[in-house]
Amino acid sequence: MVGKHRRTSRRRLPLIAAGALVPLVVVSGSSVSIENADANPRNGPSPSASASPTPTTTPSPTATTSPDPPPTKDRFPAFGAYLDYGPQGVTRMTKLADWLGGADLRVGHTYLPGDRWSNIEGAPDFLDAWAKWRNARDDRTFVLNVPMLERNEAGVSDAEVQIMLRRGAQGDFDQHFKTLAERLVDLKVPDTVVVLGWEMNGTTYTHRCGPDPASWRAYWKRIVKTMRSVPGQKFRFDFTPSRGRDAVPWTQCYPGDDVVDIVGMDSYDQPAGKSFDEQVTEPYGLQKQVDFAKEHKKPISYPEWGLFRNGDNPEYMRRMLEWMDEHKPLYNTLTDYCPHGVWQCDENPKASKVYRSMLTGRDKPTAPTKPTAPAQPTQPTQTPKCQPINLGDWVERWLGGTVCVRFDWWLRKS
Repeated sequence: MVGKHRRTSRRRLPLIAAGALVPLVVVSGSSVSIENADANPRNGPSPSASASPTPTTTPSPTATTSPDPPPTKDRFPAFGAYLDYGPQGVTRMTKLADWLGGADLRVGHTYLPGDRWSNIEGAPDFLDAWAKWRNARDDRTFVLNVPMLERNEAGVSDAEVQIMLRRGAQGDFDQHFKTLAERLVDLKVPDTVVVLGWEMNGTTYTHRCGPDPASWRAYWKRIVKTMRSVPGQKFRFDFTPSRGRDAVPWTQCYPGDDVVDIVGMDSYDQPAGKSFDEQVTEPYGLQKQVDFAKEHKKPISYPEWGLFRNGDNPEYMRRMLEWMDEHKPLYNTLTDYCPHGVWQCDENPKASKVYRSMLTGRDKPTAPTKPTAPAQPTQPTQTPKCQPINLGDWVERWLGGTVCVRFDWWLRKS
């Protein structure tokens, strides 16, 4: 569940050479033509080819115009937005894509309610619409935030959280996650990206790491191994802290490369007065995430991001989109409701304009261009019967071809 309360871009022919033709025409009374030297294998390419008239050429029967290459889906990071929990979130994706000029939203994102275990198990009627959306195209990604403990936003005390984390590490809650994994496989979304226990470095959620980091790491490992034990699964697990240090350094919660596939980060425009550059360089900030993921050979992601404490901030919006274009996360999904969003929220018109201008038409599906049919060969022009006259190589080079004198001129009608 999204914590609503705290989202805390020619050479002219020389006169002497031309004059050499005049006595030939006058003396013989015959017709004279010049053949292109390029057509004479004896001469080879003529250095004065540019001076000669352009010959009529016959296109090769095999020549074709290649179709435009198909659009490259990975040119930009795959993106989407969180628009609603259930079926409305799916239908709104089409509307958001239309608003963005047909941009291709390839990431669908929702959250399992963390109020009780039965919801964390993923009720089938809740996941059906998302599974259908994912299975409509092979290049789509379904991202599912999964709470690690029930009563996830109920303000459970640190002492009780510690007890529950230890119980989880011992296997007391394995069946809930096995049930979830089986349901996802049955719905034919076995490659779901599971954002497990997100923002664990904060204080908002019951599945926070701070009260007992060791037990939290052990519990994460247990959940991952349980879900991976289900036949047919291809889950990817996304370790996603909130940006910055928060209650504890998120690096203390990292459970290990064997059980993490993606290093994510939820990054909102906060606290008040903090510039984007400071969000990059702060301890455990955006740069730390990129560096940490590189050290551990993991891709990055941004499951949640958006505006928050600095109001309608077009500079943040532009810089965040540029950051993602530069660092190429596996995916990103904007949190699109007030105060964070830009489409469903009318409180941020300047940032909305930036988001729309930078993403309009992005990765828009393009129908391949139909290949142009090869041109049909034309009938070659009838070569007149004439007698070539050898004037020497240097004259032919000046003329741009050989001199041919016709002796059948009397056969032509006047």
